[in-house]
Amino acid sequence: MAACGAEMHINPEMEVLWSEVKPSHSNMSTPQPPAKGASHAAGDFSYVGIDAILEQMRRKAMKQGFELNIMIVGQSGLGKSTLMNTLFKSKVSRKSVVSTPEERIPKTIEIKSISHDIEEKGVRMKLTVIDTPGFGDHINNENCWQPIMKFINDQYEQYLQEEININRKKRIPDSRVHCCMYFIPPTGHCLRPLDVEFMSRLSKVVNIVPVIAKADTLTLEERDFFKQTIREGLRANGIDVYPQEEFDEDSDDRMINDKIREMIPFAVVGSNQEYQVNGKRLLGRKTKWGTIEVENIAHCEFAHLRDLLIRTHMQNIKDITSSIHYEVYRVRRLNETGAQPNAQPPNTLVNPQPQQANGVAAQHQVLTHEM
Repeated sequence: MAACGAEMHINPEMEVLWSEVKPSHSNMSTPQPPAKGASHAAGDFSYVGIDAILEQMRRKAMKQGFELNIMIVGQSGLGKSTLMNTLFKSKVSRKSVVSTPEERIPKTIEIKSISHDIEEKGVRMKLTVIDTPGFGDHINNENCWQPIMKFINDQYEQYLQEEININRKKRIPDSRVHCCMYFIPPTGHCLRPLDVEFMSRLSKVVNIVPVIAKADTLTLEERDFFKQTIREGLRANGIDVYPQEEFDEDSDDRMINDKIREMIPFAVVGSNQEYQVNGKRLLGRKTKWGTIEVENIAHCEFAHLRDLLIRTHMQNIKDITSSIHYEVYRVRRLNETGAQPNAQPPNTLVNPQPQQANGVAAQHQVLTHEM
């Protein structure tokens, strides 16, 4: 997020990756300029001032801040933590913050999340990164999607119970998963049965953004062929990943989103290392053949992924989570319980007990870290 000259502010005790990240100097307390339409009031007799609502909404949003919850799913060794750090240009992944000895592959799928308070140009955001160590790392990965499905539905249930309380909070904390980044190994062939099963199940309850991890291991021709094969596999299996065509609001949205859909899955490369190339500092991976520039769209599609998740579609991702995925869950639950507060959700999964799903158990460890 420090791109385009922006400064990200984080707590001084947290080690950061880039030297240009500076201590926090919030401009939230500085005097605000007059509302956009204020200058019209004196000189335009017909001016009412309706457009000033935009400035009011901006000030309110600046005070409240924003929330974004991203889940990362994929087998070990695909660079999930590195890509998250690259996206936000700071150590936001669980592995980067929690100092633990070398992790072994867990016997069960664990759901672990870590939260950060990020500020950039006076805009505050609570970022939660949800990791799923153990997914796809076993010989038998049958039903390994179940703990992840259960976690996503648990967050919907938690939000629902807060929402239907008689004395509910003025602002309900939002732990719902807004986006799930699914990492596909760069095999160059086709989607594995595990990929198809996971995305088929989870695309119905969460926004899935598929990415080809470590895309620099493929030639450009192999990458294009692999992307086309994956798109055909998604269509053949009826898997609707984000941005979903059925949720385009108008022709302008459709035109923009069609271009994004043509790029899916994003072939990405992540890196924490800075290099000097032609006198410019950039993130990349250095090989004996040259430097792979992370933000160069001729080298990989990281910049397109970043723009989608952060710069152009972040609010839309959250809106679809709230108005589509959560709404489907809410309607079903209220029909089942008759809108009784605190009613326990019924088991909705086939073989729903995590410990019975091939020895797969879900653990949710919430860690918080201020940035």
